[in-house]
Amino acid sequence: MSLTDWKNDREYISLVSDLLNTKEVQKLNNYTQHHNGTRLEHSIDVSYESYRIAKRLHLDYKSVARAGLLHDLFYYDWRTTKFELGTHAYIHPRVALRNAEKITTLSPKEKDIILKHMWGATIAFPKYAESTIVSVVDDVQAVQEYFGHLRKKFQVKLAKFN
Repeated sequence: MSLTDWKNDREYISLVSDLLNTKEVQKLNNYTQHHNGTRLEHSIDVSYESYRIAKRLHLDYKSVARAGLLHDLFYYDWRTTKFELGTHAYIHPRVALRNAEKITTLSPKEKDIILKHMWGATIAFPKYAESTIVSVVDDVQAVQEYFGHLRKKFQVKLAKFN
């Protein structure tokens, strides 16, 4: 799958275009997520891959696409911002949910997807299969993004020796 396949998927675009066109979602492009990409790129990747899986499994792919896009709708650098009330893993899904509710109406399933997407790092167990899909895809994407960063860093170091 190419990183831009989502742009050619008309059904996917029809499900998320209203969200993608908001200034709130576009603002995610100003934040680095896992070292080498923006939070918007990460959110689209999680959303689209989760949508494809949910669709293959005949699940609620609309909720997955929309909530997957909104799962990290927060505007701070998670590496430097610290909270007194809990860890980033605990706090940011709640911030993302609050921000998402400001731009669209969410179903109970979409709310669960956003709130539970850090399952594993938190004890908030997903209520729906769709929530589990987004949580797992988010983890896989984070690992891929991190190793992509390491690969680039390693290639730069090797280039210095050549």
